[in-house]
Amino acid sequence: MSREELRRAQVLGLVESGRLTRAEACVELRLSLRQLRRLLGLYRESGAEALAHGNRGRRAHNRMAEAKREQILELARQRYAGFNDCHLVQMLKEREQLAVGRETLRELLREAGVGPKRRRRAPRHHHRREPSAVRGQLVQWDGSQHRWFGADHPDCVLMAAVDDADGKPIEAFFHHAETSVAYFRLLDGVLRRQGAPSHVYHDGHGALVRTDGHWSIDEQLANKQTPPHVGQALEELGIHQIRSYCPEGRGRIERFFNTAQDRLIAELRLHGITSIDSANQYLAQHWVPDYAKRFGFPPASKGSLYRATTAAMRKKTLSFRYQRVVSRDNTVTLGQLVIQIPPGPAKRGYAKAKVEARQHLDGSWTIYHQDAPIAAHPTTPLAEPERYRIKNRRRQRRDPADVLLAYFPPTDTKGPNT
Repeated sequence: MSREELRRAQVLGLVESGRLTRAEACVELRLSLRQLRRLLGLYRESGAEALAHGNRGRRAHNRMAEAKREQILELARQRYAGFNDCHLVQMLKEREQLAVGRETLRELLREAGVGPKRRRRAPRHHHRREPSAVRGQLVQWDGSQHRWFGADHPDCVLMAAVDDADGKPIEAFFHHAETSVAYFRLLDGVLRRQGAPSHVYHDGHGALVRTDGHWSIDEQLANKQTPPHVGQALEELGIHQIRSYCPEGRGRIERFFNTAQDRLIAELRLHGITSIDSANQYLAQHWVPDYAKRFGFPPASKGSLYRATTAAMRKKTLSFRYQRVVSRDNTVTLGQLVIQIPPGPAKRGYAKAKVEARQHLDGSWTIYHQDAPIAAHPTTPLAEPERYRIKNRRRQRRDPADVLLAYFPPTDTKGPNT
């Protein structure tokens, strides 16, 4: 019997012994006189046990069939192991045609000893930041390093960019590490799919902003440090950077990674995907569109601030840049790579001229003089440039090209190499 039923039995006992009137009992139990008479009749006939609810101990008429319960438990423990309750409800409905409510499933799993995927912790207090009013105003991007293919496989990085106005991912893919090449690919995906946004919000990764304290003479005169390669591309595209100093400020992208670590890992295991190439196909074709459908929301205002870009603009801008001086034999040397510059207009030479060598995302090279292309070189492997290193207050830096191209074989410099 419940505590309320025991209290009713106590009051009815006092009424039967004459120590409490029926009017006083109605006030004490908050019942009408008619209800009190009905309970008194049951109490006199069968005692206090008659006050217990009649359905107690009986099987509910809407209880799930035992065969269905066993089937769900078997799927939850084997095929869908590692899925959270809400995700499991969706998978059972979409893939197994088993409709069950989330609370019903939760109660079923807990009774069977299947605990929650993770414990919930009390949220911290943070001030709310309203989403951007229009798409393209702010894009949040980052990389999440994790063992995405299970504990038996090495970790890799999920790169993603999410529009702050509607919470929908623009681009997402797996890469072996969070490098400048990965951010160039991420930026290329955003430009191709939507365009150039007004601002990007990130955690201040070294591929995006300078994190060292060294200032060259030219930088001191300009009162500004030269950004890394990706930062220079953002400046050239007119995309402003906003650096975040806490994960709570990057709520859209952090929630995306949180959901991915919860759901995507389970789905990759379900489909037997253990390679980056296969996972990227699954992301583009299934998971990202499904995420946008389930968790996206309409922006506050219609319209878009994305600016369209051309293929030629993307190829030129998304590149690694190295400043060089042309040798007397009209060659540009980058490590062991030597690029011959053909004669210019009226057989003009470029000896002693300051040029910029750019390696594009496809690995090809272009030499620019005063922003005009004057030479090209076929594809060579992409490698991460060495960044500034400060140790013991002394600058110790090697030329990025010496590290980038140390393994490239020397090329023939007797004639133009275009």
